[in-house]
Amino acid sequence: MVTKEDVLNALKTVADPHMGISIVDMGLIRDVEVDDEGNVKFKLIPTNPYCMSVMAMAFQAKEAVKSLEGVKKVEVIVEGHVMENDINEMLKDKE
Repeated sequence: MVTKEDVLNALKTVADPHMGISIVDMGLIRDVEVDDEGNVKFKLIPTNPYCMSVMAMAFQAKEAVKSLEGVKKVEVIVEGHVMENDINEMLKDKE
């Protein structure tokens, strides 16, 4: 079973492209949830509301967590960005 620690370790492989520091170490990841079915959900909070790299970081974070064995679905929610609604719509899995 996937744990919160597994998710955070996977997310540590994703770096902010401007700082070169992991999004976990920068404190950009919040509210990590993992259920018994292997569904993972977390928030990504950019350093500023106009961060141009947030979409790339969110997609990289989603793929990093998806690659973990036992993960069924990954939901990334971007908060605190001027385009968060559009970004979150693009991040949704199309059923």
